Amino acid sequence: MSDYDSPWKEALEQFFPAFLAFFFPKVFVLIDWSRGYEGLDKEFQQIAREAVVGRRHADKLFKVWLKDGQETWILIHIEVQSQRDEEFPERMYVYHYRVYDRFRRPVISLAILGDEDRDWRPDRYTYSLGGCSVDFVFPIAKLLDYDADLAVLETSTNPFAPLVLAHLKTMETRGDPTARRGWKWRVIKGLYERGFSSDQVRDLFRLIDWMMDLPSQLEEQLQHDLSQFEEEKQMPYVTSIERMALAKGKAEGKAESLLQILEQRFRLSVPPDLDTVIRSTGDLTKLERWTKLAFETNSLEEFRRQAQL
Repeated sequence: MSDYDSPWKEALEQFFPAFLAFFFPKVFVLIDWSRGYEGLDKEFQQIAREAVVGRRHADKLFKVWLKDGQETWILIHIEVQSQRDEEFPERMYVYHYRVYDRFRRPVISLAILGDEDRDWRPDRYTYSLGGCSVDFVFPIAKLLDYDADLAVLETSTNPFAPLVLAHLKTMETRGDPTARRGWKWRVIKGLYERGFSSDQVRDLFRLIDWMMDLPSQLEEQLQHDLSQFEEEKQMPYVTSIERMALAKGKAEGKAESLLQILEQRFRLSVPPDLDTVIRSTGDLTKLERWTKLAFETNSLEEFRRQAQL
């Protein structure tokens, strides 16, 4: 099961200015980037805990300064569900006013829709009662809209172009690992061909590798091809040691995701013994099978029995 939230969240942390330049250029030009920016993860986590409005996704909160000297907060919400979420506009509104209430500063709320429904484009939350009304409107970017011009995604030097391409092709190749392997190789090779620095290639490779998961055999083939490609191009950006570390990191990420799914699915804390077994498992294929079981079984006991844990 592909992980979209984690790569997007990390990409926002690493490439925040590029994110705004790619998706929301009108916001990008308002900001005085010479003053830098600040991530407010701890503050947002507290706000999110107080706002019980459904599952959080790859949400991020940043403090920036505008060119007129004003201090402003930017709330980013990444929605990557594969189905419509009728609570989404309300969640955007609740987070917006809670951030404003906490900091008493203007808030810009932005949303990325990475789902598969072309017609689902929620961009406002409204209600009216007894002469009182609220009409909260927020800008959105729909990732499916970018598949109309793949050439741009394959040539742009903005780091989010290959990430959007990876996201779209991960969705498109669900159930077809061979096709996904082909697209993953194409996206990765493109990193070397569009002028990214070695550090950028390594960072983007890790995020794309995280998102475009493959069965073990196909992953080994791709890693072999990458080694040969780097040798031929004399561009050893991603070393074998780094690839081993990435594989370990993917297993740790999948284990963490599985534990969260079990807790949300069965509404309980995972017992310590099961937690230890899952976290110590480095076999991606096994973790993928267990994740599938987590959705198919109706209780933790049934999950443990079928997973033989």
